[in-house]
Amino acid sequence: MQSIPESLHKLIDEFTHFPGVGRKTAQRLAFHVLKNSREKAELLAKSIRDVKEKINYCSQCHNISEEDPCGICTDPKRDRSVLCVVEDAMDVIAIEKTSEYRGLYHVLGGLLSPLDGVGPDALNISGIENRLEDVEEVILATNPSVEGETTAHYLTKLLKSKDVNVSRLARGIPVGSDVEYIDEATLARALEGRVTV
Repeated sequence: MQSIPESLHKLIDEFTHFPGVGRKTAQRLAFHVLKNSREKAELLAKSIRDVKEKINYCSQCHNISEEDPCGICTDPKRDRSVLCVVEDAMDVIAIEKTSEYRGLYHVLGGLLSPLDGVGPDALNISGIENRLEDVEEVILATNPSVEGETTAHYLTKLLKSKDVNVSRLARGIPVGSDVEYIDEATLARALEGRVTV
């Protein structure tokens, strides 16, 4: 006899598909759902359905939104002379949390990865050129990974012939870190990108 009922076993299996969720965490989540009231479980199920039914991609910036165009693209207070290019919607959320950036975004929907068969046609790259009319600066905010660097290099070459400044996010030592514990690549980039004080 199986110790876990089939329906609970299926729920555990579904939770294991979430990023960073192993079997034990999936089991804890499933038992949490089981222990909660039916109303809370139905609210969770409704929230999941709503996300899948209501959220789409903005036709201008490709960020997630319930409207098209999204609230950022239609906000008259945004600086339309600056366009920040990011990998995905989570990057937009992270940058917005800083309250430092007031420009527009362009979400690529991934990064170039020739080894995985992800080329320029698989991403929202072609749309960038269509959005440059009032743009003076394009900020490349891709991750400092091999794929992020490849994408930034590709975009830099693509935008070189356009009348626009291209910048890259600064990279270096995180606040609160000790120099002796920083990896060589990060330390080298920090030395390259040093600023006069």
